[in-house]
Amino acid sequence: MLHFVVILFVIFVICVIFPELYFRTLTSYRTTIGVGGPYPKPFWQGLQFALKLNRENIFTHLRTYAETFQKSYAFFGFGMVYVHIIKAEDMEKILNSSKHAKKSFLYSFLVPFLGDGLLISGGTKWSQRRRILTPAFHFNILQQFLKIFQEESVKLSKKLFALDPEDRGIVNLPPLTSRHTLDTICETAMGVKLDSLEEPDAYRNNIYSTARLLVDRSLQPWLASDVMFKLLGYQEKLDKCLKPIHFFTRKVIQQRRGKILEAGTTPMASTNEDIYSEKKQRYAMLDTLLGAEQNNLIDAEGIREEVDTFTFEGHDTTASGITMILFCLAGHPDVQQKVYEEIRGVREEKNGAPMEIGDYSNLVYTDRVIKECLRIYPPVPLISLDR
Repeated sequence: MLHFVVILFVIFVICVIFPELYFRTLTSYRTTIGVGGPYPKPFWQGLQFALKLNRENIFTHLRTYAETFQKSYAFFGFGMVYVHIIKAEDMEKILNSSKHAKKSFLYSFLVPFLGDGLLISGGTKWSQRRRILTPAFHFNILQQFLKIFQEESVKLSKKLFALDPEDRGIVNLPPLTSRHTLDTICETAMGVKLDSLEEPDAYRNNIYSTARLLVDRSLQPWLASDVMFKLLGYQEKLDKCLKPIHFFTRKVIQQRRGKILEAGTTPMASTNEDIYSEKKQRYAMLDTLLGAEQNNLIDAEGIREEVDTFTFEGHDTTASGITMILFCLAGHPDVQQKVYEEIRGVREEKNGAPMEIGDYSNLVYTDRVIKECLRIYPPVPLISLDR
């Protein structure tokens, strides 16, 4: 019996006392206390706190801290200091500083999904990829896609109006908006209509499952280790989700490459410093990448990384934004009515003719409503940088 008690005591010291004493010796521990924020919890309490974190309550905690401290603050967790910037003035200093451009280790969790694309890469590789892709998102390119934006918006509206009246009180918007935005980005940035592919539904479903797995990993410290992530079965689940995702994006690339070869055209990536010149021929994103491949500026795997990055980010964030804008309008009927009247007024001035790019600048109130919704519910609520 005595041996059993001694063993338990030793385990307690190793697992609880020793980590606590070690963390208290770290400079980061003392720094947290000096900066201001929630006082560092004892190790065992911090572990309990981490065990209770999930995708929903993490935002509640962060908002509560922001309301409590009314300024940017720091908190300590498992040997690291996390500084939560909530003031625009503080964020401006961070974003204007080249010392804080390194992306957090949390982005490494995305590598199996997105590869080392523009979101995750840094240094020379990031600069080169950005240089290749910037011309593809010039305003003149976006104007060419206005008709597609309008057609897809009409499709989404028709789907909403086609819902059973009894079900209109409670509508699960994300699947509808996600389908709309995925169709839009594939036809515009990728030059491929999803009607010709059979995999988009599998892509959407697995994107959702992948996101859940990666968010869980970022919230649970013990899953940060690749070994633990694999031993606990998460890696196998992730690989199963990623297989159809990567198959879908490779098929999109393959189809677009085939169309270019069939048409006998050769999109060339621009190497001119003046990326905003009106004189150069510009191409949509995937065509730009395929042109860069012919110039040996990027390889096939690099194209896959960027297509995965922009297909996911472009459709998922936009779908989240549309969902929350509709949510806000539903909760504020007076604002909704003003938006409706402004849009109707602009449409009446067109006498039935399609709206053009310049007409949207007349939707001043609608523009403010959209920006306020995005401020309150940003599609990307957090970015993470390492010092």
